[in-house]
Amino acid sequence: MEAPREGPTWWDRLAALGRREPSFRPRADPLAEPRLRQRADAATLAALFVVAQLVIPARLVLRGLPISLTPADLLGLFLLLCWLCAHFTTTLGAAKGRLPIRTALFVYGVGHLIIYGYTTLSYLPKDELNLADHSAVLIAANLGVALAVCDGVRGRERLDLVLKTVVVSGAVISVIGGLQFVFGLDLTQYMALPGLRPTGVEGVEAVIGRSDFNRVASTMGHPIEFGVVCSMLLPIAAHYGFHARDRGQPAGRWWLCTGLIAGGLMFSVSRSAVLGVASVALVLFLGWPHRRRLQAMAATVVFLAGIKVLVPGLLGTLFNLFATIGSDDSVRFRTHDYSWALAEIGRRPLLGRGVGTWYAPKHQVFDNQYLLTLVEAGALGLALFVGIASCGMAVALMIRARSTDARDRNLALTLTGCLLVPLVCAATFDLLSYPGVTALMFLLVGVVGALLRATRDEPPPAPQPQGRGATVEVMR
Repeated sequence: MEAPREGPTWWDRLAALGRREPSFRPRADPLAEPRLRQRADAATLAALFVVAQLVIPARLVLRGLPISLTPADLLGLFLLLCWLCAHFTTTLGAAKGRLPIRTALFVYGVGHLIIYGYTTLSYLPKDELNLADHSAVLIAANLGVALAVCDGVRGRERLDLVLKTVVVSGAVISVIGGLQFVFGLDLTQYMALPGLRPTGVEGVEAVIGRSDFNRVASTMGHPIEFGVVCSMLLPIAAHYGFHARDRGQPAGRWWLCTGLIAGGLMFSVSRSAVLGVASVALVLFLGWPHRRRLQAMAATVVFLAGIKVLVPGLLGTLFNLFATIGSDDSVRFRTHDYSWALAEIGRRPLLGRGVGTWYAPKHQVFDNQYLLTLVEAGALGLALFVGIASCGMAVALMIRARSTDARDRNLALTLTGCLLVPLVCAATFDLLSYPGVTALMFLLVGVVGALLRATRDEPPPAPQPQGRGATVEVMR
């Protein structure tokens, strides 16, 4: 017979170590309520939309469809369907009631429906009619994103999920752009996904030369779009960096994202990106406290010094884009077509000839969204474009004026600066022709609406206790 064991073997001790709870981990309170698992909601779908819109290369569209739709477009249409279904019930968690942002989105949608009806009322060539139909679908998808975020993202925690996804996705595409800039390595060539195909419409390469530098587009359709997107994402990343410690979270990860996005902005070598970040900086510096201004200025000086050391000549190239603006070929190309635009605007000044119907190479290219909107959608379309961004800015400033929470006030100021970027950069390129920056603008308009609901619906913070002992307890 086998002799009895005198004690546990090494295998028993190893198994016991695997079952043993670490000493530093607090034991669960048996009387505490179990934490409910967060179910997927509009914030989850919006976060997926952000990843699909920013990370998946813009030139990839779904196979087997009669029109070119990206996965992000399909998610936008699905969000619109979810929003419509949610408003037929009272049990799906969609917010009800009048809201300035939702009214502005409704006016935008009805206005473009009128323009589309006017466009298709008369004869159009088949190619232009197909593009008008495609543009109508994309407008519906963007409206679906904004409405779903506005009415479906409830509470600051879920709103943070959407915006943090925006920041992390911006850092990812900045890394991709950095590899394109430094090594000429285009990772988007290897990012083909099942069920997607490259579209034949996008003829712009991801890496373009400018003044001995690689001008990169990352996953976007053009380097200008990439730079403008980075200028809209940069202040959001900085917002989470400044307020991370208020939430009891490490700030390093958000400052890393801020630095990466700032690098992506520089790597686009784009005049529009510089104008965009300058407009954001103007808004933030007017609203920030003095101490934060000094911190931002110091960080900017350190960043620019690092760029000058690591990438010699890049700052000089960006400076020359503005110093030689009077003799720059790209500027002359943008201004020589004003006579063409004015002649076309005079034919249909109110409703235009149809959104998406004026395209290259069939027609003269307008690197100015205001001119292009007047040609395609008339004065009504221009009012809708300026109005939707201006409404988002006005509501954000209203939130800042009414809120007593420092984080909400800074987020509202940040969103104001972000929505100013499309209005400024629309004068330098055909902004609405690029889905990434257009979708980001509508997403942020919806975020403003969700922030307004959060500040109105949630109860005000409890008053702080008074007295010396209470002050010590609060600080603890």
